[in-house]
Amino acid sequence: MSPLEIAANSVMALATILAGRNNIHSWWLGIVGCALFSVLFYDVKLYADVALQLFFIVTCLIGWREWAAGDHGRQMPITSVKAATLAWMTGAGIVGAAAYGLMLHNFTNAYAPFIDSTVLAFSIIAQLLLMARRIETWPVWVLVNAVSVPLYLSRDLTLTALLYAGYLINALVSWRWWRRQMLAANGEST
Repeated sequence: MSPLEIAANSVMALATILAGRNNIHSWWLGIVGCALFSVLFYDVKLYADVALQLFFIVTCLIGWREWAAGDHGRQMPITSVKAATLAWMTGAGIVGAAAYGLMLHNFTNAYAPFIDSTVLAFSIIAQLLLMARRIETWPVWVLVNAVSVPLYLSRDLTLTALLYAGYLINALVSWRWWRRQMLAANGEST
């Protein structure tokens, strides 16, 4: 366990907890944590995760701006995505994971390129849903975290695997918490 792994995990743990609590400070902390993780993942040859961290940095900037601006100064509401949209996003995730995994397999010395690419593709989907404050972000994060834990354990990133196990629990709790907020905003009982 390196100081870099400890620092990346500490910052991202706080950012993820704040995201689950619908707190805007999760975004700038996410930028710092993703920068640290990009270096860590490069060192262990998880190249799809490096690309993912760079994507996260850009989307953290956009998400921070979107959440700050909201809807004419009001906080963006938590809403649900249409089933058809979720279906095409899932299909795109599967195709993207396969294509990127194949590229990594054929052109790099990446470790577990298809599993790493699955984490990449579905993390992108989850992040886009999070930026738009869609409730479906949380079940997608559950999937991503369930795949990430054994991947990081296989690279001896024990602390990172523990963090992702915590992310999995946070995603389950946040899914329930966001659902309550969404229902309350719509005048429905929980």
